[in-house]
Amino acid sequence: MHSMRYHVHISPEGGRTGLKLGEVWRYRDLIVLLTKKTFTLTYKQTVLGPAWIVISPLLSSLAYMLVFGVIAGISTDGVPQVLFYLTSTAIWGLFSSAVTSNASTFISNAYVFGKVYFPRLTVPISNLLVGLIRFAIQMVLVLALIAFYVFQGVIHPNWLLWLTIPLVLVQLSLLGMGVGIILSSLTTKYRDLQILVSFGMQLWMFGTPVVYPLSQIGEGVLRTAVLANPATAPIEWLRYVMLGAGSVDVVALASSIVFTIVCTVVGILMFNRVERTFVDTV
Repeated sequence: MHSMRYHVHISPEGGRTGLKLGEVWRYRDLIVLLTKKTFTLTYKQTVLGPAWIVISPLLSSLAYMLVFGVIAGISTDGVPQVLFYLTSTAIWGLFSSAVTSNASTFISNAYVFGKVYFPRLTVPISNLLVGLIRFAIQMVLVLALIAFYVFQGVIHPNWLLWLTIPLVLVQLSLLGMGVGIILSSLTTKYRDLQILVSFGMQLWMFGTPVVYPLSQIGEGVLRTAVLANPATAPIEWLRYVMLGAGSVDVVALASSIVFTIVCTVVGILMFNRVERTFVDTV
């Protein structure tokens, strides 16, 4: 009788679906463990280890400086090129990793999911936290450069808006996770999507003001299309706040927030629905 106090019965929920966030919260310790495990394994067998977190965006920024800054001569709105590209690369890396790391959740974890029960949503959340940790480390270098150029009088950040940075970062992260888990839910039946994710993210990056500011796009259909991109407004807002340069479109930002909420809710609902049957299709 005494042991029955600690008995937990797990049974299927029938046809009911929902966000089930309360269950995920009860497994928060597992999320922490998964985050530590994923972060550690990512750099465990590398020579430079976590140093790649800073080296990778630096190399990308240098390549962008050469191609888009020197060869193409694209303006960076008066922001030093190294700071513009490094900031943009760090922000885009946070978003893109949230998409790509979660786009194959079911396929990559099929064996574990088929053996042990736990809320499957803990895996995408832990992947998201790993991306946030990497971003935080990269921002140390970005903030050092910002401090240097502020002291030189080259840039003038909008300090009063810095409190909005965490909120916009959360929104961008949730947008990436929402897209990622929708793709993960679809790839259980349509494996072609898994192959197209990397190519699709490259196209998405060039359709987003990452290697160029929004000010470089004139009025017209192209500008409307770029503003309709839900990743555009958050990235432009973050650069406007941190670097003091950028084009802020309040309507586009509000639309991005609404899209993020819808995408995240729909993604979680799809994810929770697919988790009950994916073993039969993967």
